[in-house]
This record gives sequence, structure tokens and C-alpha cells, in this order.
Amino acid sequence: MTTSPRLEKITSGNFDAAIALKVRPDQDHLVAPVVKSLAEAYVQPDVAWPRLIFDGDRLVGFLMAFFDIDFADDGTRTDVRSGLWRLNIAAAEQGRGYGRFAVEAVATEIRRRGGTRLTVCWHPGEDGPEAFYLGLGFRLTGEMSGDQRVGELELT
Repeated sequence: MTTSPRLEKITSGNFDAAIALKVRPDQDHLVAPVVKSLAEAYVQPDVAWPRLIFDGDRLVGFLMAFFDIDFADDGTRTDVRSGLWRLNIAAAEQGRGYGRFAVEAVATEIRRRGGTRLTVCWHPGEDGPEAFYLGLGFRLTGEMSGDQRVGELELT
């Protein structure tokens, strides 16, 4: 990283750059494109927290978090979670600490809102991000969300 990365809201001024952001071609099957995430954020504004990651003037990534979602099947609010919904780091910017920055930024926001754990899902396989998340301290919960593994990070 050349400067301190920061998060910014998506605006009409950075929208085109946001939807042009691409991960490596071999990762396309692992994460939805930014435009799909923004469409989901539009129809679920009370759930989604989309942000761009900038380093100086360079757009280096995108994240979308969620907060206080009840995962209990019966609506009892006994399994309320917050976490990282999407993480797209630009192909040319990977391996520079921006993914770690994104996870830390979401953890900070969850703590600010009173949360104590960060949930994330990922596609298993050697081409997936499992080693990245486990290296940050996430632990597998044993759950699956569709075809994705679920991991949690306890926030202290």
C-alpha cells in the first residue's frame, strides 16, 4: 500500500469506476460482480452496507457488509449476525493488504454497532479465499450457506 486505504460510499461520481472494478478472471466464479452487489444493496438498503476501498486516488476494491441479520429459522432473533457479504479486490491490487484492511474495517463497524463477531462465507477449494480468511483468524463453523462454507471471527 502506498498511502492509508480508506472506505468511501458509492456515489454518482464513482459509480462507473465501481462497476468497472474486476477481480482476476480465475476468481469470477468466486464472487459476484460489483454491479450485482449494488443492485442487491439497492433492493435491501436496510441490510447492505456497500463501500469502495481507495488508496489515494486509486480504487482498489469493493466490500459489502451486513448488520444484525436474524439467521434463526423461527424469527426468534437468537442467531443475529453481522459480517462481510462481498469482497472484491481489483486484480492488479491483490496481495497488497487491501483484503485485510477490508475485513478490519468491517470488524470496526460491527464493534461500533455493538457486535461481537464477524461472519463470512466463501466457496471452498484451492482456488478460493479460505486460506486468506483462516489466516486472519476466522474459524469454520461447520455450517454451509448454499455451496459456501461459513466462518466466524470473534471480535474482542
